Amino acid sequence: MNRILLGAVLGLVLAGIGMFWWQGRAEVEQGAPPPDPSALAQDSENTDLPDADGAGLVGPAPPEATELTREQRRFFRYDRNRDWKISRTEMLSTRTNAFRKLDTDGNNLLSFEEWAVATASRFDAADANGNGELSPSEFASTKLKARAKPACRC
Repeated sequence: MNRILLGAVLGLVLAGIGMFWWQGRAEVEQGAPPPDPSALAQDSENTDLPDADGAGLVGPAPPEATELTREQRRFFRYDRNRDWKISRTEMLSTRTNAFRKLDTDGNNLLSFEEWAVATASRFDAADANGNGELSPSEFASTKLKARAKPACRC
């Protein structure tokens, strides 16, 4: 009971401090002096700026677009936010669909039994002659099939 009462009192104190701090910052921002009108007039009279038409402007040519290497494309499949770093969440996000297929009871926990059933059924599907062993040709059938590239809808 004492902990609940102490937590409520501390919560109210922190909320009060936050409100005073927030109101104090708002007053400081409202009390800022307005901009000097003479400085604004000088900026509008400045004619040294180039025109927007761009006629006669010469500069370096834009860089050539380069084809990404296979490794760079693979890297960017994982790096979703393009910060040139792959976080743990980004790395694991590509595996969620495969995990959901294995997690048959949907509890977000993959038990050994769920994994074993999926692996055994994959083995049984590959064992064409049913002898309980995979020959090299049967093992080759377990390789993931390459996805067909979609046709361009230009």
